[in-house]
Amino acid sequence: QVQLVESGGGLVQPGGSLRLSCAVSPNIFSVSSMGWYRQAPGKVRDLVAAFTSVGRTNFGDSVKGRFTISRENAKNTVDLQMNGLKPEDTAVYYCGALANGRAYWGPGTQVTVSS
Repeated sequence: QVQLVESGGGLVQPGGSLRLSCAVSPNIFSVSSMGWYRQAPGKVRDLVAAFTSVGRTNFGDSVKGRFTISRENAKNTVDLQMNGLKPEDTAVYYCGALANGRAYWGPGTQVTVSS
């Protein structure tokens, strides 16, 4: 019954910005960790940025210094602010969350960085 609702994907030019948002629905669950992951064509799904179960943040090496992540709504919503986007950031971005000992994934939202 738990769903992760994603928004914010789209097409942007190199150097531009996008913000992705993910919310747990219904918002009645205790989320221990939550974040964003991405999968580019021909590659595995990798960490972009996430909050750990102890409230710290982890970032993928390729996005450090360009992306930020924040929590809202009692930690059951996460926003990913993506700045200085590059063509290599093009991927399907997936929200992931751990709630009540179970992992949940959003359906994925396409981010395309192209001129």
